[in-house]
Amino acid sequence: MNPADSSQTPGPPHGLSPAPPLAPARACAASGRGLARPLALALLGALALLAVLGPWLSGHDPRVQQLDAVRALPSAAHWLGTDHLGRDQFTRLALALRLSLGLALATVAMAALAGSALGLAAAWRGGWPDRLATTLADAVQALPGLLLVLLVAAISPGDFGPLYAGLALALWVEFFRVVRLMGRGVLQGAPVEAARLLGFGPLAIVRRHLWPELAPVLLTLAAFGAAAAVLALATLGFVGVGLQPPTAELGLMLIELLPYWREAPWLLLPPVSALVLLTAGFMLLARRGHAP
Repeated sequence: MNPADSSQTPGPPHGLSPAPPLAPARACAASGRGLARPLALALLGALALLAVLGPWLSGHDPRVQQLDAVRALPSAAHWLGTDHLGRDQFTRLALALRLSLGLALATVAMAALAGSALGLAAAWRGGWPDRLATTLADAVQALPGLLLVLLVAAISPGDFGPLYAGLALALWVEFFRVVRLMGRGVLQGAPVEAARLLGFGPLAIVRRHLWPELAPVLLTLAAFGAAAAVLALATLGFVGVGLQPPTAELGLMLIELLPYWREAPWLLLPPVSALVLLTAGFMLLARRGHAP
């Protein structure tokens, strides 16, 4: 063997190209995740400002009809035009955003509190409380989420309360399962055993050991849940079984304006864009916690 040849670094086998470096791809993915949270917060913050300040800025009453100015183009008086009844589109869009954001956040908060508390109790106690809670979760999850919301909303069609209860009932199971599974692993670990031997109470164990492990996952679940609640509310309004007119809601606005898409296609753009941006904001917020 030639000594000069043996000193060279062996190359890849003939016919095989070297494997591409993974570091740049991982760096790009990490950079994307780093930008996702600021972008999501900026997007959701802008939509929240529009929802809060929109009616005040426009100065129009969303219920007032101007039948001599139906389907008007955007102008200085009506920034997004008027709908088929002459109502101001910008004001109704702001109110629809306020309703969707408020319902999504309230629903997710209720589902997260109920599901997390039940999951933590099941992981902590074990035994029959765990079996009972798991059976209840299995029974709820056996029904498709949208069907469950429809069944609850049918108690009083068009009312806000049953719709809110139905969405929360469909969302709490995910929080329960995640908290129960992760909580059981943490509670069986050596740090928690040591904390118990040292005399720390349940509150200290939850605050020092459970919450740091659960918080990132729960926040990701909450963002996904909010996006699902927004889409479910719009879907129910679109098929006419959710909130009823004259309530300003994104799905209702779409179904009301859809017959006029040939004469006034610009009217559909604001509710569709708001729905897409709202969902995208929550999805970007959820993407923050994902591993590559």
